[in-house]
Amino acid sequence: MLVGILPCGAATSQTSTVLNNQVQLGDVFSQQTLNVETVSDSTTANTTASGNAYSASTDGSDLDLRSNQTSSGNVLANTVVNVDTNSGAQTYLSTTATGNLGDANVYAGTMTAVFNQATTASTVKANSQIEAEQAQTGEVAASTQAVANDQSLGVSVGAAGVRVNQTNAGDVYADGGAIYGLVSGSAELTAGAMGNNVAYSGDGGSAARVVVDQQNTSDSVQAAHFTAYGQVQDAKTTAIAAGNNVNAVNEGYLLDATTSQGNQAYVRAQAESSAANFGSGAAVANGVGNNAVMGDIGGEVIVDNTQFNEGGGIEAVAAYTGGEGYDGLASASASGNAVVGYACADCSGRLTVANSQTNTTDIGATATATLTTGRSISGVANAVGNTATYYVSRPGE
Repeated sequence: MLVGILPCGAATSQTSTVLNNQVQLGDVFSQQTLNVETVSDSTTANTTASGNAYSASTDGSDLDLRSNQTSSGNVLANTVVNVDTNSGAQTYLSTTATGNLGDANVYAGTMTAVFNQATTASTVKANSQIEAEQAQTGEVAASTQAVANDQSLGVSVGAAGVRVNQTNAGDVYADGGAIYGLVSGSAELTAGAMGNNVAYSGDGGSAARVVVDQQNTSDSVQAAHFTAYGQVQDAKTTAIAAGNNVNAVNEGYLLDATTSQGNQAYVRAQAESSAANFGSGAAVANGVGNNAVMGDIGGEVIVDNTQFNEGGGIEAVAAYTGGEGYDGLASASASGNAVVGYACADCSGRLTVANSQTNTTDIGATATATLTTGRSISGVANAVGNTATYYVSRPGE
């Protein structure tokens, strides 16, 4: 990992320069097993594997950054937790596998940057499993994430002009599972898989020009999570899979975003959950070929979006089975291309959009909800080839 922590101080014309070149050819793996009899406080497991990773930041000065990352080996992160009696008041798991990982931030300065991330024909996979069929916990939260290329950008009280190029040819899998006899509080478990991901966040009156090109040519991007409980108070099991994803949110004067996304992979999200006794339970699956969200709370938003989805198709499957309880839900959503653009009405926001979306594949969403005895049961199944949403509204609406 390359870490650039640059001097603090008042904003000046000083420019810090970073050139980052990383090539990973071999396999990278991390594995962890926790065998728990009884604990009173907490059980925590963090498992991370990355082909390449860097972080660069400035405080009070400008940043000129060039980063080139190539990951050609398999990346695997695996977590197993075996519980005999009690894993404590809280049980937390985080399992993350990433081919290329980048993080760049400026405070009170200007960022000019070009990022190139490429993952070749390898496999990026995250697995996690909790085996506690006869055991209990107070609350449980587990995150299982696999991303081939992941770039984060942050600007506070500053400005940015950046370009991100991401290409992925490797299969991406996130697979999570959990079995508990008793969860007396909440249980929230999520599996997420993405070929390419870019996240931008700006605040403090910032402005940004962001250009993103994402191409996912892998065979498969899949996220799955399966849970089963003897008794649980509030449970939600979620699976999210995307070929390409961009999320850019700014609080300032301007967000000017140009996005070009192409996906060829079969994308599948599957969430299944069951409970013999429950308060509320939900299984939620969301699969999308190309997804982009761009918004500014405080100024103008310019969106130029192009999305093309082809190849193996998009599928979302959600199933919830409840015995005796209150409220059960199964929700499945699948789309070839999706874009959202928004601005703030109270901030004199203005929205300018140019959008082009093409989908050539099958899109399927399946939701199944089963309840023996309870208060309510509901299901949502939504499949769409192309969807676009643009709005100017007041905060909170």
